[in-house]
Amino acid sequence: MKNMMRVKILIIVMFLLIPLIQSVSANEAKNTSRQLPEPQGGAESTERVRQPVSNIILQQRYPETIVLRGAMSENKLALTFDDGPDPRFTSQVLDVLKKHDIKATFFVMGARAREYPDLVRRMIDDGHIVGNHSYTHPNFVEEEQLETLEREVNQTEDELEGIIGYRTKLFRAPYGFLYNELVEKLAEMDYTVVGWSVDSLDWQEDAPEVIAYTVTSNIHPGAIILMHDGGEWDADRTNTIRALDQLIPTLKAQGFQFETVPDLLNIPYKK
Repeated sequence: MKNMMRVKILIIVMFLLIPLIQSVSANEAKNTSRQLPEPQGGAESTERVRQPVSNIILQQRYPETIVLRGAMSENKLALTFDDGPDPRFTSQVLDVLKKHDIKATFFVMGARAREYPDLVRRMIDDGHIVGNHSYTHPNFVEEEQLETLEREVNQTEDELEGIIGYRTKLFRAPYGFLYNELVEKLAEMDYTVVGWSVDSLDWQEDAPEVIAYTVTSNIHPGAIILMHDGGEWDADRTNTIRALDQLIPTLKAQGFQFETVPDLLNIPYKK
């Protein structure tokens, strides 16, 4: 009888503790997210709708500096990821890439690289390429200061050099936003500016099947695919990770070979 009473008491205590444990876990996740250096230019969902100058036009003006895709004569493509490293999602993205034996290119924020250098090191250790995505992810078009660009880029390079031992030649602008003077400054700084030809739109946080279809339905030889392994503190890249696990086998079955951006374009990746 006493044993039955103890079991009942134990069950009641467990039911009382479950909400408390869930609350603590949720708060821990929220605190971890809030420690992320935030993109200073604003959320992808609000900024991307007002692109100032078409990158296609800019690429035509500056073909030696801006690249949007590789050669269309070969069934090769490149996966690229922006806004990491993010402790919530980057390691999961790396796990999926490792599972499928895929090499990719990560455009990292310097402020986040400083906070999570081990994730950047893992990118390199896993055979991926790292590029510069600015330090705090500002909207350079709104800033309208070349000094801001130079400071943001150099701060990120300083962080990366301390982590991986070299300065990268690859740059991607936050939101992909550029204008003539920015491109000319980046050329002067000896960067290849990497855009994309296939946008997964994963920042919209659609279902994994939708993200995967957005990529596979727009794919072409030489494609540079844009995805995200990080985001704002309240962003969720879980569906990006699930979509990645779907679209890689689909594209492999179509005969596509995955390359890093430097291999796809046959360009150097470090200075």
